[in-house]
Amino acid sequence: MPNLDRLPGCALAILTALAAFLVLAAAPARAADDAPEHEDWTARFQSTYIMQKKPGFTARYSGANSLLTTREQSYTLSATAHFGVRAWDGGELYFNPEMALGEPLSNLTGLGGYYNGEITRAGGSNPTFYRQRLFLRQTWNLGGEREHIDADLNRMAGFVDRNHVVLTVGNFSTLDIFDDNAYAKDPRTQFMNWGNMTYAAYDYAADARGFGWGFAAEWYRADGWVFRIGRMTGPREPNMLPTDPRIGKHYGDQIEIERAHEIGGQPGKVRVLGWRNRAVTASFRDALDYLRANPGGDPQTILKVRNGEKIKYGIGLNVEQAIDENLGVFLRAMKADGRTETYAFTEVDGSLSLGGALKGAAWGRAQDTFGVALLRNTLSPDRRAYLAAGGISFFIGDGALNYRPERIAEAYYSLELVKNTTLTLNAQHFANPAYNADRGPVNIFGMRLHTEF
Repeated sequence: MPNLDRLPGCALAILTALAAFLVLAAAPARAADDAPEHEDWTARFQSTYIMQKKPGFTARYSGANSLLTTREQSYTLSATAHFGVRAWDGGELYFNPEMALGEPLSNLTGLGGYYNGEITRAGGSNPTFYRQRLFLRQTWNLGGEREHIDADLNRMAGFVDRNHVVLTVGNFSTLDIFDDNAYAKDPRTQFMNWGNMTYAAYDYAADARGFGWGFAAEWYRADGWVFRIGRMTGPREPNMLPTDPRIGKHYGDQIEIERAHEIGGQPGKVRVLGWRNRAVTASFRDALDYLRANPGGDPQTILKVRNGEKIKYGIGLNVEQAIDENLGVFLRAMKADGRTETYAFTEVDGSLSLGGALKGAAWGRAQDTFGVALLRNTLSPDRRAYLAAGGISFFIGDGALNYRPERIAEAYYSLELVKNTTLTLNAQHFANPAYNADRGPVNIFGMRLHTEF
């Protein structure tokens, strides 16, 4: 028998993904015609393996937090169980245990818009098991016509009034509730880049894996309006794993308004999201002053001036629109104040992404999807000045900065292999990686195997 401990991480990931696929493929699957109208419990599973390669590229110089110019390979593997039970009338309990492993490119440095939405769960080549989610969802029906809720991961089939209120409490992700989008949301099935799974400038409160503790309330109205509000815990220290339980002192707040509409008989939605964080973080102006006062010292001076609570905020617009039954387009745009360091997401202060997704019905592959998107990320003047002076922040820092907006193009083709299992090819092109015109461009090519039941 081979010694699995001696296998390289990528090989072990492939074997684990294959084993998960075989186990899940052997499980009985419901035919579409047998989909239940009502469920009192649910047990679903997903497994996603992503492999990405970066060819070498040129750069005039590199710093401590630069993307390496040499060829690199990255992978991630996740396997998640989604358990739920309808505990009482309107009350649902969900629990998600997860296993993840993987290795990032360049120790997860050197970019604003990262290439793999799964990479935050990767902690090395040894599998890590943890509780991903544990939350309660309570629904109160307020009248109006009844509508059906289809079964999905962390969602049981059933009926609700079109006018209803939902309260979610516990351990979950802010992105489970806020900033949905039909065409650009899930890096396990759609676009992979962080700027396509949510606003890249959305510094939402969460631990290093993207989850936290808190609550969110949603009011769905029969006239197509939805109102959401929520508060979540963030990390004890910016971008670290342990969360700060003092949700009344350090937190992330968000409020979102959504409006459904039709254009030419095709559905669409518009969402406006505002957020505000309160946490102990460093001001870029303080970090720059310290850097200039201590030449030749540690350029990561944000660690020296991280004291006292700071406020960070932003506002964004999210639009999705179906063109016909196979084609849909989307746009996301957000601006954050950018005066303080990143709290829990990535190093972007202004973000714009637009693109579309096309189903393969026109070429006889109705379950396949082709997607393409363009992204543009920018930095605030304060963060830009700190990096240009040689400062280093958590994810980026080339030792100097010839500033240009970071531009990304992403395309993918998702091919259905068998029911519930897809193989995706992905390509991403980065101009001005980490906002530096003296480095790049960079190309990253990927493959994804995903299955869920």
